[in-house]
Amino acid sequence: MTTTTARAGEPPPAKRPITDAPSRVDKAFRRVTTGGGITVLVLLVVIGFFLTLQAAPALHYAGFGFFSTVEFNTTADSPVFGVLGMLTGTITVALVAVLVAVPISILAALFITNYAGARLRGLLTGLVDLLAAIPSLLYGLWGFSFLAPQVEPVAAWLSRNFSWIPLFATQQNATLTQSMFVAGLVVSLMVLPITTSIIREVFAQSPPGEKEAALALGGTRWGMVRSVVLPFGRGGIVGGAMLGLGRALGETIAVSLLLPQLPAIVTHVLESGGATISGFIAHNAGISGLGLNAMMAAGLVLFLFTLATNFSASIIISRSRSGAGVDA
Repeated sequence: MTTTTARAGEPPPAKRPITDAPSRVDKAFRRVTTGGGITVLVLLVVIGFFLTLQAAPALHYAGFGFFSTVEFNTTADSPVFGVLGMLTGTITVALVAVLVAVPISILAALFITNYAGARLRGLLTGLVDLLAAIPSLLYGLWGFSFLAPQVEPVAAWLSRNFSWIPLFATQQNATLTQSMFVAGLVVSLMVLPITTSIIREVFAQSPPGEKEAALALGGTRWGMVRSVVLPFGRGGIVGGAMLGLGRALGETIAVSLLLPQLPAIVTHVLESGGATISGFIAHNAGISGLGLNAMMAAGLVLFLFTLATNFSASIIISRSRSGAGVDA
């Protein structure tokens, strides 16, 4: 074995350049993935351009009042177009769904990653992911025929005991079935798979060395979760919640069955009433003329709002410590 060393007075040997020579398969894979990303971006631009083009006549007719008017009436002699009532209902249902789904998702992700055994972990992961395969129509039918009558006594109890909270206050003899509360509960089940999967993957990336160190110092499993897993996954929890919010904002079929789709600013979530943008569009799919353009304008508002929500969630996940390696 010989060792080559530079003699005194001689220059050191030149460094060998490191060249990246990807194989043919790597090049093909890179082209496919790049093409897929560009295709998605082009589709978003095309959809946004189409909605803008179709919405232009209605926006020109209604002006800025389209964003500040609650009523949406296409049958009157002088049609009135406004998205404020539907947008308020969309946000309300989505917030109710996220407030219910996120705590359950955090607890489920903690149990799967830190408490369940290997066999049970695989079973629970499959069951949670299976919720995403159930069609939204079935969720809506189940919520309309079964959940709403079961939740009505709960809503009445909340109204009797917590009416001092404005959201839970109801009028006398008010209907409590087709409400934002019921719709939010059903949508929360549809949000659970995406929020749980994101939070679960974030928790699974917690540094094992820090977890083992916390246990070696005499900490309990809950102490380890509280001091290591939850701080590590804070950004992922926020990002998963926002991705779930984006999913809830665009829900259509289930919400169209669970709400009367009457645009209004509903301040009491337990009472029947309200509409969402996607549900209202599905409920009035046969409309034509300027009313169709107004529907496209409402769809454009929902498209931009959902896109901004998902984009913000991706930024939060990518900038968090736990987001390195999590594909939102």
